[in-house]
Amino acid sequence: MKQITGGVTAAKGYKAAATAAGIKYQDRTDMAMVYSEVPATVAGTFTTNVFKAAPVIWDRNIVKKTGKAQAVVVNSGIANACTGEEGDLYCQKTADAAAEALGISADAVLLGSTGVIGMQLPVDKMQAGAKKLATLLDDSIEAGSAAAQAIMTTDTHKKEIAYELTIGGKTVTIGGMAKGSGMIHPNMCTMLAYVTTDAAISHEMLQKALSQIVVDTFNMISVDGDTSTNDTLLVLANGMAGNTEIVAEGSDYDQFYEALNAICTFLAKEMAADGEGATKLVESIVEGADTKENARILAKSVVCSSLTKAAMYGCDANWGRELCALGYSGVQFDPMKVEMYFKSGDTTMLIFKDGAGVDYSEEEAAKLLANDHVQIISKMNMGTESATAWGCDLTYDYVKINADYRS
Repeated sequence: MKQITGGVTAAKGYKAAATAAGIKYQDRTDMAMVYSEVPATVAGTFTTNVFKAAPVIWDRNIVKKTGKAQAVVVNSGIANACTGEEGDLYCQKTADAAAEALGISADAVLLGSTGVIGMQLPVDKMQAGAKKLATLLDDSIEAGSAAAQAIMTTDTHKKEIAYELTIGGKTVTIGGMAKGSGMIHPNMCTMLAYVTTDAAISHEMLQKALSQIVVDTFNMISVDGDTSTNDTLLVLANGMAGNTEIVAEGSDYDQFYEALNAICTFLAKEMAADGEGATKLVESIVEGADTKENARILAKSVVCSSLTKAAMYGCDANWGRELCALGYSGVQFDPMKVEMYFKSGDTTMLIFKDGAGVDYSEEEAAKLLANDHVQIISKMNMGTESATAWGCDLTYDYVKINADYRS
């Protein structure tokens, strides 16, 4: 497996496009389309927020009822969430417009929206945008990057990646794009993310892989503790690589799983690092927990702590905050066995052991925490299980961005 240049157009048979539809933004592209030349198997995971956006319900129905799709239409600026029957109708009208332009069925069109909750989409602009996108479709790397750019809201940069591997003697490619910066707190996944592959794999095995992978990737990130109404993660597999279809576990499935996991891990970390106003990626690593689930809970508790996030912004080695987060996580452990370290690059600093803080240089600790990627390592010494969670620091800019988000 090797990383290659590209995103959603890296795999065979996929095209993408972006356009400025004027949904909310007036100075940038805000609508994207991803299209497969042939019908693709589709798997997805969606928000557990009770207030599910209209496109979430639309996509979930397609994934569950048919497990097939051929296009994805995504807009930024307005979320089409909490919009009642009108929002549902606009999904249908957008899908109908895209389907007509592409010559496919409306139930083969997946939808995604991100932005302000409670505003109605300008459906005439959505329909016109979908039709225009169909005429702009291209299989170039640049087209995929343009799509990744168009779906951003407060993101500071586009998020995309692709991998190439060999399965059954055939070259298989997997590429993905995502957006996510604020309202990030996983309870499935938190963001919009789209992965395309030319692998041949059954709906059952694709959904199985995705549902397992999301637990340790997108479900392990947090920016602000808010689970979105629009969380959507979709994977399309069109089979154009020509490999023997993966219908059961085995070496082919394992290779595909590894590549999909790498895609999801990269995109998840990109979102955590690009949290609204953030200056650094904060990685919480828990080792030696008694169970896998407890390791996840402990790791996540640290990155979700507002006090920890504020300390990371201030480069303050106030390790009591991280220990406190472990202690209120709900997991039972022996505090006398815990060791905690700060790490960045090649520098590792022990800060807590045997129930008490150790002697360390505050100056050196501040210098370590000033880097743009900081690891907090908690060794529980209670077992053999481990987990990693990703978050970011909490800055003044986060408040500024969200104080006037609608304007």
